[in-house]
Amino acid sequence: STISANIAAVLGRRGKKVLQIGCDPKHDSTRLLLHGERITTVLDYLKVTGPDRCVLSDLVHEGAFGVHCVEAGGPEPGVGCAGRGILTTFELLERLGIKQNNYDTIIYDVLGDVVCGGFAVPIRRDYAKKVYILTSGEFMAI
Repeated sequence: STISANIAAVLGRRGKKVLQIGCDPKHDSTRLLLHGERITTVLDYLKVTGPDRCVLSDLVHEGAFGVHCVEAGGPEPGVGCAGRGILTTFELLERLGIKQNNYDTIIYDVLGDVVCGGFAVPIRRDYAKKVYILTSGEFMAI
């Protein structure tokens, strides 16, 4: 998440229109971009908002350097399928018209210990044209 947030920040600082989607049930991908703020995840939002009352602006938050931030969220560890939450998030964002924002780059911050095929959704469902895999065991900025 640190690497993703730093890449998003650099691109945003260079004037690119960037969306970072946190695809980890811990929903901490965008916290650095949002100065420590934790935002409502898409799955938590859907628990309290009817499908006909969903609004994109409730889910997309502007962070550092104008980077737009979304957190998919997910179930508690060991309960349910986090990959399904990612699919639900992408379907809702698409239905609400996120593509109309014409992002230069969308960063999908997917957790590294993949145990569920749902985390391959950005690739399988053609949400991504190019995929870069970066790994790090450290919580430190680039």
